[in-house]
Amino acid sequence: MTASDYIALVTTTPVTFVTVDPRPTAAIALTTTWQEFPRLWGKLLDEVYRFVRSHGDLATGDGSERWRNVMVYKDDRPDVEVGVLVARPFEPEGRVISSALPGGEAATAIHRGDYADLGAAHDAVRAHVTTRGRALAGPRWEIYGHWREDASELETEIFWLLR
Repeated sequence: MTASDYIALVTTTPVTFVTVDPRPTAAIALTTTWQEFPRLWGKLLDEVYRFVRSHGDLATGDGSERWRNVMVYKDDRPDVEVGVLVARPFEPEGRVISSALPGGEAATAIHRGDYADLGAAHDAVRAHVTTRGRALAGPRWEIYGHWREDASELETEIFWLLR
């Protein structure tokens, strides 16, 4: 992505303020480093999938689109939760816990395209919040659409909790 493409994405990504309810998740919570996180998240997600695939009653979808991945960044340390949306709370098993996405007022945007460009969409949300005199509370999360081979068809919902 060129610098001008990046600026265009940040200035054209529609950002809105919404009120969201907490949504249940199956996740593994971990404190890590930003350097280590890229090597960990796939393994954590695999572990969550081993759990949810044996608990089909937790699915939120049908067929091959039963689960939607989530990444929750509670702070900048980072304290993270890697998992999937589920239909309801459940009893924890091993490292997989019953958790929930935050609820409250949030700034949100939908990123369409390659995951490598998610940072620009996050930048757009932060810029939108700042230019409107609002403050971020800290927690932010991503809800991933179902996998598509064509990167231009990938969709990720981005949320930042507001104060």
